[in-house]
Amino acid sequence: MIEVLVLYYSRHGSTRALARQIARGIEQVDGCEATLRTVPEIIESHHASEDPVATLDDLKRCHGLAMGSPVWFGNMAAPLKHFWDQSTSLWISGDLIDKPACVFTSGSSLHGGQETTLQSMQLPLQHHGMLIVGIPYSEPELHTTEQGGSPYGASHVSQHGSEGISSTEAQLARKLGQRLATLSKTLSNGE
Repeated sequence: MIEVLVLYYSRHGSTRALARQIARGIEQVDGCEATLRTVPEIIESHHASEDPVATLDDLKRCHGLAMGSPVWFGNMAAPLKHFWDQSTSLWISGDLIDKPACVFTSGSSLHGGQETTLQSMQLPLQHHGMLIVGIPYSEPELHTTEQGGSPYGASHVSQHGSEGISSTEAQLARKLGQRLATLSKTLSNGE
């Protein structure tokens, strides 16, 4: 079985909702399963997660990775960055080299830093030698979305107090999950 790790941090639930859609897309590919994990808070919080906390072994074991964070001033959230700051042992051993990875985010405005957040999340993945997977423009929803979604990764915009992700955002997230799972399977079977 090909294991694709869906690693995320979510404060209000939107990033978690995208993670669930990406996981659905991953599991639509035969022989692939999604493992949902979050990261711990770095300061005391009343925020409770529905998913287990990730370990470095989860990263080492996976065949592919989807990583998500809410937009925090155009960057990934501090708890997710803190998790990656502890991954030096995997960098030294090269355990993540050539594994495919994608990123996803959510924010409260269309131009509030979603694309810079997606790009900032790619940096540690590239340092680990991972292969970055985006959403190609062959996906029709990417041409028409007025909400989230970009070639850099799946995203959600919660403008005007809207709740939940839109059908277009969900579709793009599932397509990204499918693409990541397909590449993870192909690369793993080539070993």
